[in-house]
Amino acid sequence: MAKLRLEITKGEEIRYISHLDYASAMERAIIRAKIPVAYSEGFNPHMKLSFASALAVGVTSQAEYVDIECKEEVDLSQAIKRLTAALPLGILIKGAKYIQGNVPALMAIVNLATYDVTVPLLAEDIGIIEDSIRWFNEAETVSYVRESPKGKKEIEVKQYMAKAVKIVPLEKAVRLMLEIKITPTGSIKPGEVVVALVGMFDLPVDIDNLLIHRTGLYISDGNVQVSPVEL
Repeated sequence: MAKLRLEITKGEEIRYISHLDYASAMERAIIRAKIPVAYSEGFNPHMKLSFASALAVGVTSQAEYVDIECKEEVDLSQAIKRLTAALPLGILIKGAKYIQGNVPALMAIVNLATYDVTVPLLAEDIGIIEDSIRWFNEAETVSYVRESPKGKKEIEVKQYMAKAVKIVPLEKAVRLMLEIKITPTGSIKPGEVVVALVGMFDLPVDIDNLLIHRTGLYISDGNVQVSPVEL
């Protein structure tokens, strides 16, 4: 057995597909590329591949990670070439390596995600924007109520913020740079952070037209952070 770890993208072309469809696109590409992928046993065998962290519909990314369990190693350059030819628009391979030994699953080791959130402004005074962000960053606690079919759940937002929110002013918009912890007990979504900024700190933005782009997934100990392909 050999484990092939890929760093891939989710581009604008496939922004609105679900994570299930994204995974299915990878599975079809693996089959077309004739990668000797391993399958589970049992009545309904499935391809052995696993992702680091699922992306929500509408979110793009420049750094997603997937592990593919192969029955045998194939030449890495040939594997990348064949997969690249088989992948749809929006999925590019940015890095690849074989992982040796019995290593933990990606979902078990990735504990930090970074995002750029671009959102149109409803006010031209950048001072108002800076004030809202500063108040959020200085707050010791920020509560957000997540609603789902299972009911409502209050979440303490700041426990998941690895660093203070940074802003980059744009023409008629602002870019928020977020670093969010991924923990065994949960996390916070970047869109939920923006909702809290609007609802509690009066950030004057058009929340219905925000664009979320994941810029990285990392293994972090608080001081040093590395990507899964840098391990």
